[in-house]
Amino acid sequence: MKQLLKGFLITLWRVINNTRKLILNVLVFGLLFALLTMGGEEEIIIEDSTALILNIRGNVVEQKQYVSPIDQMLSDSLGQQQQPPEVLLSDIVKVIKAAAKDNKILTLVLDLQSTGSLSLTKAQEITTALEYFKAQGKEVIAYGANYSQDQYYLASHADKVWLDPDGYFMIEGYGRYQLYFKSALEKLGIKQHIFRVGTFKSAVEPFMLDNMSEEAKKANEAWLGDLWADYKEGVATARNFETSNFDESADVFASKLKAANGSFAEYALNNQWVDELKTREQMVNAMIERVGENKKGTYYKNIGFDSYLKSITKPYDVENPLADKIAVIVAKGTILDGTQKPGTIGGVSTAALLRKARQDENVKAVVLRVDSPGGSKYASELIQREVDLLRAEGKPVVASMGTYAASGGYWISAAANKIYAAPTTITGSIGIFGMFMTFEDTLATVGVYADGVGTTEFAGFGPYRPLPEGIGNVIQQNIERGYQDFLSLVAENREMTLEDVDAIAQGRVWSGKQAHALGLVDELGSINDAIEAAAQLAGVEQYDTKLIEQELSPTDKFLQDMFGQAFVYLAGEQTVANTSDIDFMLNALMQQANELKQLNDPQGAYTICLTCKIN
Repeated sequence: MKQLLKGFLITLWRVINNTRKLILNVLVFGLLFALLTMGGEEEIIIEDSTALILNIRGNVVEQKQYVSPIDQMLSDSLGQQQQPPEVLLSDIVKVIKAAAKDNKILTLVLDLQSTGSLSLTKAQEITTALEYFKAQGKEVIAYGANYSQDQYYLASHADKVWLDPDGYFMIEGYGRYQLYFKSALEKLGIKQHIFRVGTFKSAVEPFMLDNMSEEAKKANEAWLGDLWADYKEGVATARNFETSNFDESADVFASKLKAANGSFAEYALNNQWVDELKTREQMVNAMIERVGENKKGTYYKNIGFDSYLKSITKPYDVENPLADKIAVIVAKGTILDGTQKPGTIGGVSTAALLRKARQDENVKAVVLRVDSPGGSKYASELIQREVDLLRAEGKPVVASMGTYAASGGYWISAAANKIYAAPTTITGSIGIFGMFMTFEDTLATVGVYADGVGTTEFAGFGPYRPLPEGIGNVIQQNIERGYQDFLSLVAENREMTLEDVDAIAQGRVWSGKQAHALGLVDELGSINDAIEAAAQLAGVEQYDTKLIEQELSPTDKFLQDMFGQAFVYLAGEQTVANTSDIDFMLNALMQQANELKQLNDPQGAYTICLTCKIN
């Protein structure tokens, strides 16, 4: 027995020791790779008459999701992608505007094949920059083997749109579909206890029903219709045709496709969606005619997005300590309690950023850039209180809404002096809910029961026991109080009566255009408009814009600087992968589950719009 135990311990030690060595070797080789990459870095030289290739690889975001440098290095070195690559919207706009004024950049090529998720709101900010580029007398060319709906919105604003002869093109429109679980929960014996306020607060409908309610359909059709109209108008204006060119009937589309012999590319050409069909070789030759060959004679003269961004970014941005500042704070993602990393809004961490702006004497006003469907009620309140304190100290706050500023996203915006939104922003959803599931019937089917004693009715309260009616009443009262708090906040800051707010609240989602008409938003405009408005409210004419964000720890900063070049190199190989139908179904299921799993309000009260995302 002793020998057996000894042998087991020796084997266990060898496994642990070898694992330790493997991890150490991966770290060492990763470090060497990064050092070699940085050591071999060449100076970026831009030739005259060069084409800027806007090759956006990944999802376009307001703020990148935090990933630790070590995790990033390990996943990249092993060829494993932890999450889809992300590209900052601000970087894209920055690159386009810089290229517009760069005498060496003659034309811009939109290469969108690896561009992932892109909302219409973000796409419109990019196309505004593209129009500025064109206004300088420079040409924009779009080329692709295929165009998704989001990608095509950008491509449509090019002077020339080229498509591969065997390429794919189709505009599907906007929709909102999700999975419903009522019958499944009943079959599993899971009891759902739902507490909500608002006729249109449909976040919990998937657990109450097996299909979308008529109220939710009515609300969703309204804001989806607004976005679709904006999409069609933007494309039709850019392509110089009527919105009737959009095929919203499958029969009409099938008829036109038949006339093109079943070729999506020929269909696109016949119906003015693209200007020419070109193979990649033909595209390269056409670009060589425009800008000339590179030094190797293998391609047209060009510089990619990442390289150009690096060339225009200062290694160290020296701040003028005497200049007045308009601070920009990005609130992106789900609103959660506590301290959260960038890419998620934390009640404590985001409030701390606002506090930092308040305590900085040089900051004269703040622009709160919101891109959030909401989340924790308590965390939203913490952030809103800091907005109130900024205003109390005479520092104006302007909310600038991105793709989403719904529910809790609207809560943290409502206290601002002024609210800006894009026409296609998804906002409103002024409502609140709580949900609790119990599994006593599920456990009973396998012979498991919960029993015991407690000094009060609240003792031992948990998911394995029936929910006492009295506790349910307590939770509902808390939810109703939260809704009244929400109404009061909006009424006070928007100078409306409680009755007027309630009439347009009830959890209903609005587009930015609708919200503006209803008085929930002051102006329709971009973040630049919001910055200018903040400066005017603060009474400053000369100012610098200062981004206030969470600072990395000294260790993370060192590792990010150390491995930064390796990240840039490896990012160039990343693409947005297509998923199978089964993966698509499973991902949809997991996404809905994860959206609920991450919520962590201490009172279980949520102001979040789970139905604002478009399929």
